[in-house]
Amino acid sequence: MKLSRRQFTKLAGGGLAFASLPLTLSKAGLASEEPIKVANILDQTGGLNIYSLKQMKAVAMAVDEINAAGGLLGRPIELIFYDAQSNNQLYSQYATQALLRDQVHAIHGGVTSSSREVIRPIVQRFQGFYVYNSLYEGGVCDRRHLSTGMVPGQQLDALVPYVVNELGGKKGYILAADYNYGHITSKWLQKYIRDLGGEDLAVEFIPLDVSNFAPVIARLQDAKPDVVWSALVGAAHMSFYRQFHATIGKDNMMLASTTYSIGREHVELTPEEGEGIVIATSFYDGLGTPAAEDFIQRFHDYTGETDYIGEYGESGYRGLALWAEAVRRAGSPEPEAVMDALGGTAVEGAGGLYTIDGQTNHTTMNIHIAVQDADRGFQAIRTFEQQPPVDTQLVCNLYENPNDTTQYVVEID
Repeated sequence: MKLSRRQFTKLAGGGLAFASLPLTLSKAGLASEEPIKVANILDQTGGLNIYSLKQMKAVAMAVDEINAAGGLLGRPIELIFYDAQSNNQLYSQYATQALLRDQVHAIHGGVTSSSREVIRPIVQRFQGFYVYNSLYEGGVCDRRHLSTGMVPGQQLDALVPYVVNELGGKKGYILAADYNYGHITSKWLQKYIRDLGGEDLAVEFIPLDVSNFAPVIARLQDAKPDVVWSALVGAAHMSFYRQFHATIGKDNMMLASTTYSIGREHVELTPEEGEGIVIATSFYDGLGTPAAEDFIQRFHDYTGETDYIGEYGESGYRGLALWAEAVRRAGSPEPEAVMDALGGTAVEGAGGLYTIDGQTNHTTMNIHIAVQDADRGFQAIRTFEQQPPVDTQLVCNLYENPNDTTQYVVEID
């Protein structure tokens, strides 16, 4: 991280304690106040770190900005970072350590849905609070869990009708990562495709370490779908886009994705390999609104970097901002008070207005459909304003069932 080394202090057990520079805290009158502690558990290293690196910095930036403005409830935020190294065993270890030893008020983090499902029971056991700043497959109903990313009832509700009805993608072939995100998202894709009168020709689940897609390419060539739906995840799966371009090509078969660009894949691929891929996202750098441009400039100034940030980076900032606003509304950082204050909490963010739906502890947001252009950027197609998490609302009501901790899964015929 290109941040001042004075901001980080080594802790026993692998954590890094982050706090704003002493001069900042002194100017804000916070130097002698008891800190509010926040854990950030992400993958600085490991095969899934392509999602984490920008989010780590965005969370740190949010903390610094709050502290420079006088802190949270007149107290500084102390951020403790743990590198889970794309290893769910470390997610379990660090979540336990954060709550028991380091006594944090909230955990932000987790990349995959499997890492989230490692953290959630630990947060329940020790009565903490968890903010998951990632798109996911939806359905988690848990008062101690706040989702700030897209769910299928937001993302796919916009993307699938556009591809099927307007681009002619009636026949789809689904490729998904082989864990709970891919398995459940593929079911949602099948449901949306079928409800629109389309056909899902096949579903294939690809282990995260697979990078040879030659057999998959051969099956695509035989099946001849109108569109390939990609719910692939991680650095190894990036190989699919290269191999697809070198063999089939997007002139012959459309590509649409639920995950493409959130790991900044388009920055690593050549422009030709990525051009034409269709996405739906809650934030991308080319959004062009004053709020988006302001966030990008502040992030670049803060980190010294000038490259693409993307949804995962912005969602970390979004999550910290929403949690901080709930703390202000509650008048306390304690989990029980914050949970009571969540419903209706809102912030104006880089992607638009974000509002917490108290029924589900998910976030209402704008969804933007875009297509990659020849310059590694994205061209806007359409924005769907203030989309609620309708899929999770169908199965979750925390007002009526506050002790529910279930993840509900869509059923298809």
